Parts: sequence; structure tokens; C-alpha cells
Amino acid sequence: MLFVDYSSAFNTIVPSMLDVKLWALGLNSLLCSWILDFLSRFNSVVRMGSNISSSLTLNTGAPQGCVLSPLLYSLYTHDCMATHSSNTIIKFADDTTVVGLITDNNKTAYRDEVHTLSRWCQEHNLFLNVSKTKELVVDFRRSGREHSPITINGAPVERVSSFKFLCVHITEELTWSVHNEAVVKKAHQRLFFLRRLRKFGMNRHILTRFYTSTVESIVTGCITAWYDNTTVRDRKALQRVVHTASRIIGGELPSLQEIYVRRCVKKAWRIIRDSSHPSHGLLSLLPSGRRYRSIRTRTSRLHDSFFPQAIRLLNS
Repeated sequence: MLFVDYSSAFNTIVPSMLDVKLWALGLNSLLCSWILDFLSRFNSVVRMGSNISSSLTLNTGAPQGCVLSPLLYSLYTHDCMATHSSNTIIKFADDTTVVGLITDNNKTAYRDEVHTLSRWCQEHNLFLNVSKTKELVVDFRRSGREHSPITINGAPVERVSSFKFLCVHITEELTWSVHNEAVVKKAHQRLFFLRRLRKFGMNRHILTRFYTSTVESIVTGCITAWYDNTTVRDRKALQRVVHTASRIIGGELPSLQEIYVRRCVKKAWRIIRDSSHPSHGLLSLLPSGRRYRSIRTRTSRLHDSFFPQAIRLLNS
């Protein structure tokens, strides 16, 4: 996996190039003209104390903090797609990840994908920050695990053993202890503020709302992806956070297991209802129409992952 970092991604959008892409996507001509005018003619000033610089008209980039900027950037990069069937490019706003499946130690397709992405970025005025771009290799083979470093524009990309991607710490062993330790540490920091609110005499309703929005949201972030593969020790550490919060609030809180089961089922139903979802075919009914087809698993890692677990929950 290659976690790509761009230098000031939103500031490098070329409005004229975006306008062509929007036309190709079938957007209304008036809307395209409005967006082009919005991006080409906004003024920018710098304020330092009571001093304000002269106004400068910018003709590249999207305004920082504007609600339209992430959407416009996604439309600007919508045609950045994988060119090999064994590779996938995952995009979330300006976070881009290249995932390559290497078979028989043949890395040609993966390396070509990286070079193609680098060339695409040059053509679209996007600058790859090689020093912040990281590579993570997941390899469970017992032998033949030597991997030569990948390069971008002649500069080697650093290989790491773990990486924080969209608030989830992914490791090369696909274990979740690193993620859980970081989550527990951050949750305990938020519990301090919960104690302060209790000391100030806030009622249970406000304390519960604060816990849900600032503590539970951290502990249960992307819980369907990692919870069932965690160790007993990590689960106990996570559940202790919930128990501590329960004592502070003075009332029962839902356990992590309850939240995990509820979110698994909810996510599974959302995939079932969306026929365009890439994983829609994994949740198919048996000829009887009453149970879902189970996924054969040979490792506990796959057995405890989301799709096999979601199918077991739906069938139960």
C-alpha cells in the first residue's frame, strides 16, 4: 500500500481544467461557468494585527475552509483511476492510497501504477510530497519477503511498519494493538473533561451527550473494520474506558460489543440495498431466500473480519 501525500492539494486545482472535467461529467453549463468564475476571480488578503495587505486575485486553487473545496477536488481527480486490474486507487478528498496485489513476486504492475500516478499528477498540477508519502507492505509469507524500495521521481519512498489512515492505525501484520493503544490513550484524555463537567454539576443527560460525541466516537471509530480481530487484552482495555465513563456519568452505557453488532448489521443492510456497492455481491441470498451465503475462510484473520461476521449476524 502506498499512502500518497500531496503538497497543498486544494491550492493546486486548475479551474480551466476542472471546467473541462465538469462539462464531461454532464453538469449544467451555467453551473460550470459559475464554478469557473468562483475559482478564477476570488480575492485574497493577509491580515497581520491591524495591518492588511493589498488584495491579490488568485486564479488557481480552491479556497481553504470552503465547503465546496473537497467536492471540487474529488471531481477534479475523479479520472485518476487504476490502470491494472490487480491495483486499486482509494481516494477520500485529498487522501489517496494505491493498493496493489503482488502475485508470484511480480511487482511490475504495482510499480507501473505508481509511475502512472506520478505522471498524472504532473499533468494536473498536483505535487507529490515524497518525504511524507509512505509505503506499507503486508506480507504473511515465511520466505521471500525481501522488498526493494519504490521510488517516485528518483526519490525513495520510506517504508513503515504502521500508518494512520483516516484515523485508523494500520500495521503490516494487520493487527490492531497499535490502534487500540492510541485510541485508549486519547479516550482517557477526553475523560478528564468529562470529570470536570461532573464536578461543575452538569446533569446526566449533558454528560452522556458529551461522552457520546467526544469519547465514544473515538473508541468506536471504524469499529466494524477492526473490533472482532482485536485481542482479549485490547478489548478489556477498551471496555475499561466505557466502565470508567459509566461511573463518572452515574448510569449504564452501551458496551462496545453491542455497538459493534449494531453497526455491523446496519452496514450490511446498507450494502445489500445498494446494488452499486463494490461488495454488494458478497452478501447474496441462498436459493431458499432466507439465509445469506457464507464465505469460506481458512484463517482466523479472515473469519473474524467484517463480511463473514456480518453474514453470521444476519443469519442469526
